[in-house]
Amino acid sequence: MAVKIRLRRIGKKKAPIYRVIVADSRAPRDGRFIEEIGSYDPNVEPAKVVINEELAKKWLNNGAQPTETVGRLFKQAGISK
Repeated sequence: MAVKIRLRRIGKKKAPIYRVIVADSRAPRDGRFIEEIGSYDPNVEPAKVVINEELAKKWLNNGAQPTETVGRLFKQAGISK
């Protein structure tokens, strides 16, 4: 089972808000997930990023792979592998 750290879209039409989640790579984007570790709101200036650093590091150490976008958000938040 490949585990990914990725974004899950919520919010209104044309005004997305995302949750940063840990999920099985085979699960649908907005489907079942293992754990929620943060949120991302691109609608405000500057974009609001809230990530639970402890949980993010735990999952990275357990072998979860962040997507490209989540990797960028982690870099902004100062979280690295």
